[in-house]
Amino acid sequence: MKVLFYGTPAFALPALDALLRHHNVVAVVTQPDRPAGRGQKLTPSPVKVRAEAAGVPVLQPERLSGPEWPERLRGFIPQVAVVVAFGQLLPKAVLDVPARGSINLHASLLPRYRGAAPIAWALIKGETETGLTTFLMDEGMDTGPILFQERVPIGPDETAGDLADRLSKLGADLVLKTLAELDRLTPVPQSRGGVTLAPRLKKEDGWLEWSEPARVLVNRVRGCNPWPGAVARGPTGRLFIWRASALDQQAGGQPGTLVKSQGGALAIATNDGLLLPREVQPENRRAMSWEEFLRGSRLTAGARFEGSSA
Repeated sequence: MKVLFYGTPAFALPALDALLRHHNVVAVVTQPDRPAGRGQKLTPSPVKVRAEAAGVPVLQPERLSGPEWPERLRGFIPQVAVVVAFGQLLPKAVLDVPARGSINLHASLLPRYRGAAPIAWALIKGETETGLTTFLMDEGMDTGPILFQERVPIGPDETAGDLADRLSKLGADLVLKTLAELDRLTPVPQSRGGVTLAPRLKKEDGWLEWSEPARVLVNRVRGCNPWPGAVARGPTGRLFIWRASALDQQAGGQPGTLVKSQGGALAIATNDGLLLPREVQPENRRAMSWEEFLRGSRLTAGARFEGSSA
C-alpha cells in the first residue's frame, strides 16, 4: 500500500520501520529542524534521519494550513496516511488527501488521555494499565472513530521513557494490523464519557511538593522521566530525582525532612509515607545513586527539602 507517513520523535520510528518493510512509504512529513543541546544547533528529527537514510522524500512544513499543501501531498498519490506523534493538528483538506483516509496511532485507550503526553500523564495519575489506539482521524484532537485498541499493563517501576519504548514497538504491530484489515473494519465512535486530557508537559509539572503522599510523588517522578524531570529543592540546590520508591511508614518528621527509614536508609518525609530516591542528579552534574549523592553532599537526618514551587 502507498503510505504517506507523519511523525517526528523516536517514538514514531518502529512504526516507520515496519511500514518501510511491508509497504511503499511514498513520503514522510516531519517537523522542521529545531535547536537542540547546549549549543542550540539545528537538529533534524529522528524520523527525518531515518527517512533520509531510507531514501524517502522528506517534507518539513512549519504548518500544514497553507493552501498549497493538499495539492503537494496529493502529488505522491498516497492511498492512506499514517500519523504517529507528528506534533501538529492536520486540517481537513490534508486529512482528505489519501483515498482511504488518515490513521493515527495514539498511546492511550481513547477517549482517555487525549493530547500530546498520554504516557506521562497516565503515570503521573497512577494508572496501572494503558494501551494503544488506532483511529480514523478527524479535525479534532484525538477524537476520531476507533479502529483497534490494545490494552497494556504498566509495570510498577516503569518510567515514561521505559513505557514509551515498549509502546512504540507494540504500536508498530498495531499499525500493520490496522492496514491489513482496513477494508473489513467499521470505525466505532469514541465514547462521550470518560474523556481525559493529556496536555504537553511543562517544566512546572516536574515540581515536587512534600505535602503530597509519597506514592503520588513517585508517580510524578516516573511520569516526568525523561522530561522535564522531577525537581526537589534542597540544601545543596536543585536536585533532579529520576527514580524513587515509596516507603509505607510514618514519616517521623515534617514533610520535606530527611529521616532514617526502618531499613536504615535516609529518605524524605512526605505527608503520607517516605520517598526514597534511587537515582538523582544535582544541578549541572551527572546522574548518580542516592547513596553517592548523600556521601558527597554530607547531608544527614534533619536536613530539609523545600517544595519546588516555593
